Amino acid sequence: MTDDEWQAHTTREAAKAIGRWLEGRGRLHQPIRSLTIADLEAMASNAISRFVVLGAQRIRDEPEEATDLMWLLAG
Repeated sequence: MTDDEWQAHTTREAAKAIGRWLEGRGRLHQPIRSLTIADLEAMASNAISRFVVLGAQRIRDEPEEATDLMWLLAG
């Protein structure tokens, strides 16, 4: 998978994670402007978590193509 394909894939997966969080939260009839900072932080956390999981999987599956992602696991 090229870097551009991976970027598109992770963006789509992060969007799905946000969608799942919104559906789980309920109140989908409310406008976006009614979201609190805590809501926005929760959505961001879900999207970031999904990105990290996908990055770790890519490092495991394609280590030679994912050297730019190694910082994800560096501690």
